[in-house]
This record gives sequence, C-alpha cells and structure tokens, in this order.
Amino acid sequence: MARPIDDHPAGLNEPVPLRGPRPGLGVAVAVLLGLAALAGLWAAFTGVGPAQLDAAVLDESVESRTDLLTAAAVTVTHLGSTAAMAVLAIASGIRLWRTDRRADAVLVIGAMAGAQLVFRGLKELLDRPRPPEDGRLVHAVSESLPSGHATTAVVVIGTLLVLAWPGRTPPVRAGLVAAATVWVGAVGLTRIYLGVHWFSDVIAGWLVGGAWLAICVVVWSRWRARAGVDLTTARLPGPQQGPPPPGG
Repeated sequence: MARPIDDHPAGLNEPVPLRGPRPGLGVAVAVLLGLAALAGLWAAFTGVGPAQLDAAVLDESVESRTDLLTAAAVTVTHLGSTAAMAVLAIASGIRLWRTDRRADAVLVIGAMAGAQLVFRGLKELLDRPRPPEDGRLVHAVSESLPSGHATTAVVVIGTLLVLAWPGRTPPVRAGLVAAATVWVGAVGLTRIYLGVHWFSDVIAGWLVGGAWLAICVVVWSRWRARAGVDLTTARLPGPQQGPPPPGG
C-alpha cells in the first residue's frame, strides 16, 4: 500500500526550532519599561509631570460619583485586589503544575510573589501619603506610591496573557489584549475613583508592574528555550515519529 502523503512533515512530537522573541528584544523592552517605571516613580514622588494632575483628577472623580458607579467600582477594586490576584495566580499555577507545565506555573506564581515584594518595598521606601481620608470610600492603610492594585493587575493578567498567547488566532489574540487592557485599566481607575490613590500612584503602578512583568518573561523564556521548548506552541520536542504501520 502506498504511504499517504504527509502534508505536515514536521510532526508535533518532532524537534522544533525555538521561534520565540529575539533575546535582545525582550531585554530591551524590560530595560525601557524599567526606565519608564523609575521616571514615573520620580515624577509622582517629586510632584512633576502627571503628578501635577493629581488633585484635579481626584476632584473630578469625587464630583462624578454616583451610587451605581460606586457599587461597580467597589466590586472591581475587590476583584482586582492584591489578595484576589494572588489567589488567581496560585490557582492558575497549581493547574499548570498538574498539567506538567512547571516553568509556566513558576512564572505565574513567582511573578506575583515578586510583584508583592517590589511594590511593598517601594511603598516603604517612598512613604507617600494617600489622599485625604474624608474623600475615601474604602479602607486603605499602607503608603500610596505605587498602587499595589495596579501593579499586581498588570503582572498577573499579563502573565496569563503571555501563557494564553501561543497557538491563538489573530482575532482571539486581539480580544485577549483588549480584555486584559480594559480590566487592568478599570482596576487602576477604581483606586482613584474611590479616593485611595492619586492619579500618579496608579500610573507608576502600571509602569512598575510592566517592568517587573517584562523581567519575569525574559527569564522564563530563556529558561524554556534552554529546556528545548518551542515558545510559539509551548510543546516539548520529542522523538521523531516513524512512518505509519502497513494498513494503518
């Protein structure tokens, strides 16, 4: 019997080339985001740049409050809290670990744990006061800069987006990016609306989260590359499949 023509000569279990992002590109992005985060922290701490809008943005947020918006903001801010993001990261990490995606599990949980250390350390170091208590709608006790909600939302949602990226069609990828952007943006904006963060706190949180996310992804991608994982398919290479048995 003639062998059927193989339209896909490279089988799923054959060795595949590592076609992930160029290493230098990831490092460059991490460096640029790191510099942007430092600039954002400096601007917020010294009261220049976006920080000059802090009072005006807070006043506008207070004036725009309604019962419906407040209920929605409280819900979103609780779902996007550092505790909720930690639970999401741990649950995702456990699921990934059980499906033998251990490097991915380490990325999700490690990135989240590191983000907690980063933003808490920066809060202690910069010691910026929060907005006045009489304008707050929820309880907040730690220092203001950077926003922990904004930082962890970027890191956790960002890592999940990175892991969901391989094998998706362009429309699906666009939808994932849009959903992630809307959620991360909404979480940050609720912190301003609820009166517990300045505008520049949230901007700095997004930048710090982005920088930390980029660093984690660079380390993770290099780790996977050394393990021989195709970064575009997330499949481990295996032995080459032979021809099908006669009559198969």
